[in-house]
Amino acid sequence: MDKNSNSEKFLTSLNQRSQDIFKRLVESYIETGEPVGSRQLSRMLQTSLSPASVRNVMMDLEELGLIAAPHISAGRAPTQSGLRFFVDAMLETGTINNEERQNIAKQIEQNANDDALEDLLTKASTLLSGLCQGAGMVITSKTDMVLKHIEFVRLDSETVMAVLVGDDGQVENRVFSVEKGVSSNALEQASNYLSHYMLGRTISEARDVLLDQHENQQIQLDNLTAKLIDAGIATLSKSASKAKPTLIVRGRANLINDTMASEELVRVRELFDELESKQVLIDLLNDADSGEGVRIFIGSENKLFSLSGSSVIIAPFKDGSQNIVGALGIIGPTRLNYARIVPVVDYTAHVISRIVALKS
Repeated sequence: MDKNSNSEKFLTSLNQRSQDIFKRLVESYIETGEPVGSRQLSRMLQTSLSPASVRNVMMDLEELGLIAAPHISAGRAPTQSGLRFFVDAMLETGTINNEERQNIAKQIEQNANDDALEDLLTKASTLLSGLCQGAGMVITSKTDMVLKHIEFVRLDSETVMAVLVGDDGQVENRVFSVEKGVSSNALEQASNYLSHYMLGRTISEARDVLLDQHENQQIQLDNLTAKLIDAGIATLSKSASKAKPTLIVRGRANLINDTMASEELVRVRELFDELESKQVLIDLLNDADSGEGVRIFIGSENKLFSLSGSSVIIAPFKDGSQNIVGALGIIGPTRLNYARIVPVVDYTAHVISRIVALKS
């Protein structure tokens, strides 16, 4: 059953009084991190309701799996299903005022023209961490590097290095074997040929154009030069397929506090170890790519965060062609202040998209 149908099921199962009590309980838990008791809830409600009546409602909520008693506490806290229901059906997303918008834009856009993309994203990650009291996270793929130059450099009689240079200053080197007898003139001719067709194109675009052109012109090329060009095209293919997404995380200490048990600390460390995995980053980018706007993953809804008991609020950012080229967000405990963080993440993604579009 998907999240929306679960939310509809809970809505039809709860009357207005039960919804009000559940909403108050979740809001209190998010604010304090502490389980909430019936007497405490009774005092929070606008309508007069005895602790005994509140307790009866809480029993119904517990039977539905929306709340539970953590450890030996007399109070109740929302379960993962309860938090999902709250986010889907009851969350009243706040807004950020003009002053906050200006501050976010100012901090990210300062020196943006001179900053490399990674420096820009680092600022965004640090900013999110400070504003949201979680770990700020930015992921971006390097597969869209726009090439401006390729050059073959001889290392010895049978080894050549291809040097790929991106318009953002990024440099990648690939070493491959060649036949003996390849002249300096053949190296230069192959470099010029590849550079002519790849200028201003991404690696994937350059590879496709070169394949078409090479088939048409192979007869006109010297045999050794043609083999070098074949090697250069293979190098572009390898570079495109093995490009690793970039991960920037700031504010990791925000996920660790003095009251955490040792097993919780281990889980958080494992989370960051797992974040370094290329496949995990690709999965996260795919998650961001599969929906418009901000997405919220609570606990085990995303396999990466299930063991650590964390949640992530993530939004994609785009380039000038409206292609999703990365994602940014916040990692934090499941009791994140979703109403506050969602609009901050959303607006920050818009600011990054605007700057990336200008740079692309």
